[in-house]
Amino acid sequence: MTQYITVTADDTIERDGAIKLYDAAAFEGMQAAGQLAATILDALVPHVVPGVTTEALDDIVRRMTIDAGAVPGTLGYRGYTKSCCTSINHVVCHGIPGEKTLKDGDIVNIDVTPVLGGWHGDTSRMFLVGDVAIKAKRLVDVTYECLMLGIEQAKPGNRLGDISHAIQVHAEKHRYGVVRDFCGHGVGRVFHDAPEVVHVGRPGTGLELKPGMIFTIEPMINIGRPDVKMLDDGWTAVTRDRSLSAQFEHSIGITETGCQIFTKSPTGLDHPPYA
Repeated sequence: MTQYITVTADDTIERDGAIKLYDAAAFEGMQAAGQLAATILDALVPHVVPGVTTEALDDIVRRMTIDAGAVPGTLGYRGYTKSCCTSINHVVCHGIPGEKTLKDGDIVNIDVTPVLGGWHGDTSRMFLVGDVAIKAKRLVDVTYECLMLGIEQAKPGNRLGDISHAIQVHAEKHRYGVVRDFCGHGVGRVFHDAPEVVHVGRPGTGLELKPGMIFTIEPMINIGRPDVKMLDDGWTAVTRDRSLSAQFEHSIGITETGCQIFTKSPTGLDHPPYA
């Protein structure tokens, strides 16, 4: 049986399989970290252009994170050597920044997790590079819609399956594949915690959502089949059929009446096109 435990912002938190129910101070910490993460993604908008290297984008993320008094959650995490993930076109997630340059027509997901005051602000957003094809734009739009439809179901009394089902139905209505190999997760003082938040499922199933829960919702949607494979670097996941993939991610907390989105853009740049 799943255990729910009530914790405060000052408690020592461990990844022990229990579902943490956080207090108001923890929500304040997550809001601060989430807003830093969103601000960093906002700042990347003018830099995500044809010809820029993903290494240059990673440098911006690292500098902004450190300048804000935070540390990049991915830097050194299980041996990862960069401050963000940059996943281009058919890369599903965990693309590693490097010397590769973005090209006109690319789509790229940038995933950041600044750790501010011990709290992980985990979020990702899609960016359109130059003149992007209509089918790629549509995939990005539908993926964002999947995220927000899932978030609409994130309220006390509902279950994780309600979130999953809303995402799956909307994606499959457009004949897209929903990735099964990766999922959302509990977050807070621990980067990856319980529960796992899968993006396919049946309504009315799974864990009951209770006020104080904090987790990410981060659907990965493919134009083709949902199958993925890992590259030899041990991090990069790509679509097995080389079809385009898109992802959006928010960190949220369940409140008494619904949910709080910690990582919402302070300037309204939650999805492209970014004016």
